[in-house]
Amino acid sequence: MSKYYDGTKLLSMKDINGGTPEIYLVESNRTDGKTTFYNRYVVNGFLKKGKKFALLYRYDYELCDIADKFFKDIHGLFFPDYHMTAKTAGKGKYVNLFLNDEHCGYGIAINNADYIKKNSHLFSDVEVILMDEFQSEDNRYCDREIIKFRSIHTSIARGNNKQVRYVPVIMMSNCVSILNPYYVKLGITDRLRDGTKFLRGKGFVLEHHFNESASQAQAESAFNQAFEDDEYTSYSLQNVYLNDNKTFISKVEGKSRYICTLRYMGVDYAVREYAENGIIYCDDKADKTYPIRISITTDDHDINYVMLKRNDYLLCNLRYLFEHGCFRFKNLPCKDAVLNALKY
Repeated sequence: MSKYYDGTKLLSMKDINGGTPEIYLVESNRTDGKTTFYNRYVVNGFLKKGKKFALLYRYDYELCDIADKFFKDIHGLFFPDYHMTAKTAGKGKYVNLFLNDEHCGYGIAINNADYIKKNSHLFSDVEVILMDEFQSEDNRYCDREIIKFRSIHTSIARGNNKQVRYVPVIMMSNCVSILNPYYVKLGITDRLRDGTKFLRGKGFVLEHHFNESASQAQAESAFNQAFEDDEYTSYSLQNVYLNDNKTFISKVEGKSRYICTLRYMGVDYAVREYAENGIIYCDDKADKTYPIRISITTDDHDINYVMLKRNDYLLCNLRYLFEHGCFRFKNLPCKDAVLNALKY
């Protein structure tokens, strides 16, 4: 078995309906080799079949020095006779990429989705999109990122005398959080389990990969040994999600008193008190008739839900109980909803 990642199996998989996926996602521990594999994959696609590619980043400032960031490692390993250069275009809105002076693709940013939409004809020759680090370690995503991500794909996948072209998106990341916006929107958050290696959905496939060789190499590093007990070491070595703390996620039973309904990201969550053991519990079995309904974001606000500011007293009490370890949660989405409510 190779000590480096191989994405051949993922790329050969069908989605849950037996069709060819258009979204391929892979997450793994650090230094696994997935970036090297897929960077090489798209370059080979261009050299052998003339397939141009788009490198998708989150913010346009990341387009700076894109040729070196993308090509430097694989140049020495696989393409010593080639060089890559980049030329900024559209007043910095995107970058043209050249392999030995032959145009091979583009560098684009999610936060420039509106520009890409208005100038979609410029990218009608893209045949594959590659996005590295789609999970953000500091939980920093573009405003309305999923909408902008979909807009960019729609813009690129039209043209060449077709209303919709097949343009696969390959997305790579370390294991940061199962609450990242892509997993939430694709329904992966609720389906991913410990031990899952491959997960198929409508139009997508996901690989959850663990590289033992990479983990061992990290563990033997003197630098990592100096920090062996912290959460970042677990994330780097053990494929543990960096931003997900499963503490206080458990099942609670018995008689309870309904406190309120929290609406977050279009989903209703129930908050109950179990007086017998002093536990406040949140699950996704909301009582639609209960009058206290609180929206956590402005997008969730409507005539039947009041904003957080109107319930300061209740939220202060809940925050006090949370800080004293009295909360339990059915799952991570429930915990995320409560955390977002109490952080205001």
